[in-house]
Amino acid sequence: MASPFLALPGAVAGDGIDAPVAAHYGSFNTEQRSLARGEGFVDLSHRDVLRVSGPDRLSWLHSLTTQYFEGLAPGVWTQALVLSPQGHVEHAFAGVDDGESFTAHTEPGAGAALVEWLERMKFMTRVEIALVDDLAVMWRPGDAPSRTGGRYDLVPRERMAAYADAAEPAAGLWAFEALRIERGEPRLGIDTDHRTIPNEVGWIGPAVHLEKGCYRGQETVARVHTLGRPPRRLALLHLDGSENRLPPVGSPVSYDGRDVGFVGSSARHHELGPVALALVKRNVPVDATLTVDEMPAAQEVVVDPEVGLHVRPLR
Repeated sequence: MASPFLALPGAVAGDGIDAPVAAHYGSFNTEQRSLARGEGFVDLSHRDVLRVSGPDRLSWLHSLTTQYFEGLAPGVWTQALVLSPQGHVEHAFAGVDDGESFTAHTEPGAGAALVEWLERMKFMTRVEIALVDDLAVMWRPGDAPSRTGGRYDLVPRERMAAYADAAEPAAGLWAFEALRIERGEPRLGIDTDHRTIPNEVGWIGPAVHLEKGCYRGQETVARVHTLGRPPRRLALLHLDGSENRLPPVGSPVSYDGRDVGFVGSSARHHELGPVALALVKRNVPVDATLTVDEMPAAQEVVVDPEVGLHVRPLR
């Protein structure tokens, strides 16, 4: 459903799965600077929202996902993944418990598949799972550094206008994405593919708890964490600013004449210029100049190629 904020002055709709919200409201550079100062909000109301309720919800999610849900206190946000038996990331979500239910958001269009998978895993567990259409996801920058750079809010759709009035100015998705890319924070399905394991993209820690019981795909995660050297690594690319374009999602990344990975998200950052996230082979030298869409690109390490942990400083 299209966001009501697309009716604001200067609003320009996003592209693809992000089309229901504003890409910007007239000046994405000004909007980025506002967010970097800790001001404003971002409309993410196109993201899917789901709710898991019932007395067994936390122990059940604990058994199925990469996160430690048992004893999760009300009001504490957490991230989690669902992995394949081989350790590949199938679903990613973030949410909060209120003492009676756990409400989470995931990528636009990904909620139905996640709910369907969770339904298949219910068995005799006392849980109920449903997509929620009366809550909208919003994001506000934080006063202190955090892995997400700010906080998510779940806002009743009938109160979106009041939220905007209290949190203004509005910033579009281009501003949000530029700062997310700077943080080295991947989006599932854009910065990942069907072979991605958590160790490659910096999800060990934020979304994967290493001190919990068995879950599907744990063996792969634990083995790579123990031995190090994940097959690939997430990198921040600084693109040639002389080209007035950004590489399409999925564009090959090459080094020394051979393909070594692909580009996911890209954006124009108000200080760094054009930037992108890329998933490249671990053995690509971290100081090598790469080529993306016929543009040279310098690298900045996001995930350490030896230990598979996120090393990007938080801003």
